[in-house]
Amino acid sequence: MRDDLQDLEISQNDLQKLTNLPVNEELLIITNPLKRLVNTYIQKLKSSEGATVVFIGFSTFVFVYILFDIIIKVFVTWITIPSWILLIFLSLWVGGLTQTILYFIWKSRTKIAKLNMTKSLQVLLNEVNRYNTVIRVIHINDQIEEAGNPEVIIKEREGVIEALKLTKADLVRALKTERILRENKNFILSNTELFVNNLATLTAMQVTEQATEHGRLLNEALQIALDVQYEMKRLQTQR
Repeated sequence: MRDDLQDLEISQNDLQKLTNLPVNEELLIITNPLKRLVNTYIQKLKSSEGATVVFIGFSTFVFVYILFDIIIKVFVTWITIPSWILLIFLSLWVGGLTQTILYFIWKSRTKIAKLNMTKSLQVLLNEVNRYNTVIRVIHINDQIEEAGNPEVIIKEREGVIEALKLTKADLVRALKTERILRENKNFILSNTELFVNNLATLTAMQVTEQATEHGRLLNEALQIALDVQYEMKRLQTQR
């Protein structure tokens, strides 16, 4: 990825820090890291380090097996099946148990995210996905250009990058605002009269500055505030 695209993407970790929620979290499949390890191993086998990689890999496997065999014969003498079969079954059992634990952790964190999901946050998350997609498209386009296709060059690239920087700043600001309003919802519910004037001020500022970039940001903040006001009224009617 080119230098001007570095740090523009809003990562999963960034989202979770900004929202203080495990949003968009994917279930970790333990076979995926193993696949990446195997692929890395195969790539190194094809390189000049192939012989060294084979030696280290084989030595590690033999050492682990011998150590496991010694432990079984010393501490678990009542087991009669061959140690290599026991090692296979134990590896499968540990892998299955680990995957089960990872699943329940993921399920629990996903439930937390759903319980705390607001309409505004869902909209913002969708906008973040669109923003990240644009960055990936530009990166792919750069790769095509570098492969010998100068006709796909992005015109006024600097302007596009600057626009993306502004968009990222907008999204980060909106996510922070949504988190503040969401995490202080109970306080807002019990002190609604304190926020009526603030909302009116925001509305007035948005009307007078709607043609500016700053006005657009205020409009986003206003929409979040309106969503919270709506939820506040809805919650009050349910009492």
